[in-house]
Amino acid sequence: MGIGKLNFKNTVSNVFKKFTFEEIEKRLSKKDGIKYEDIKFGYDSGSFAERLKLLNLTEDQEKIITGGNSTEDLETYGLSIENYIGTAKIPVGVAGPIIINGSYAQGKFYVPMATTEAAMLASYTRGSQLISEVGGCSAFVLSEGVSRCPCFLFKNMLEVGKFLLWLSENEEEVVSHAESTSRYARVRDMNVTVEGNRVYLNIIYTTGDASGQNMVTIATEKACEFIEKNSVIKPEKWYIEANMSGDKKASSQSFQSVRGKKVVCEVIIPKELLKKRLNVTAREMEKFYQVTQNGGIQSGVFGNQGHYANALAGIYIACGQDAACVSESSVGLTRFEALEDESLYASVTLPNLMVGTVGGGTGLPTQKIYLEVLGAYGTGNANKFAEIVAGMCLAGELSISAAICSNNFTRAHKIFSRIRNKKG
Repeated sequence: MGIGKLNFKNTVSNVFKKFTFEEIEKRLSKKDGIKYEDIKFGYDSGSFAERLKLLNLTEDQEKIITGGNSTEDLETYGLSIENYIGTAKIPVGVAGPIIINGSYAQGKFYVPMATTEAAMLASYTRGSQLISEVGGCSAFVLSEGVSRCPCFLFKNMLEVGKFLLWLSENEEEVVSHAESTSRYARVRDMNVTVEGNRVYLNIIYTTGDASGQNMVTIATEKACEFIEKNSVIKPEKWYIEANMSGDKKASSQSFQSVRGKKVVCEVIIPKELLKKRLNVTAREMEKFYQVTQNGGIQSGVFGNQGHYANALAGIYIACGQDAACVSESSVGLTRFEALEDESLYASVTLPNLMVGTVGGGTGLPTQKIYLEVLGAYGTGNANKFAEIVAGMCLAGELSISAAICSNNFTRAHKIFSRIRNKKG
């Protein structure tokens, strides 16, 4: 990462303010190796106890991380993770109510969110209540798809051509082998990208009500094994994932298509309520939106939005989602438009919502309960859950943008931080 001319001298002087060059050289040099130490693997109580010994915990510390009932927690959580030692407790609050008029989500929802950030739940509650006061937001799941992108390596482009011809003639069999691994994984599309003597095969699936990363990995492996065994040209090597699926990262490819579920959500707020609840006008919100567009372009972000990640991280952790998927899920577009009657049109478009209501962490005790609170646990509820998540993102965008427009953003954080500090 480059260093600007103006701060180059400061950067160098700060580095050597604490250490001499000789000290830095000594600290960064290779040290003597240590004997390989194996963490005791296993899901039994004996292995669990051995792992705890490695941490040199006090009795009180051990009680805190194990919940005081190590055997019961081991049975509940131990199979969800390797090398289990305990749990990390994060505060969960409730935001809402938010009324959602969706293609799947219908009604009033109180949404559980996990966070340690002051002012966040208050902000989402404010936005949710405003949306509910006007009769709710509209939400719609436009499309869905989860991909895995293997890469096949060949000697030259001639082999690539022969392989592509074979692949086009045997596409149905490749799909059949992929789909044979699951009742729910269904191939929606396959896209090919050629780079020199390499072929990237992006296989896009629907995965029922599961988030689906593991499902599509297993399905894709089966397809690749069939290809390797039966292709007219055997690849020299293949990789199950070639970093082109957008898994755990924001990408322009996913932004333009879909990864997970693509959801849109909109609401119109009358001018009276804008002033009464948010202390702003539609023109002020529109102008702020334009400013953030230009700022986003200059910083090179994908899309344009305020803080989807706050809603996503909070809901994902509370409801048993893969928290690392916030990286791709938080890509999207927020839009504010002042209408002729001075009301505000507000919308969010999230093309990469990675959510599931079965599998993964959704079956853990508290996570299952929080999904049940939303009426979104189990089969048939993933699209409903996605629309609820999108609605909360919209609520958060309205609230944070209005707070900045009305110069209350810093004030709100100060107030809620002081409350926390007083209690502490």
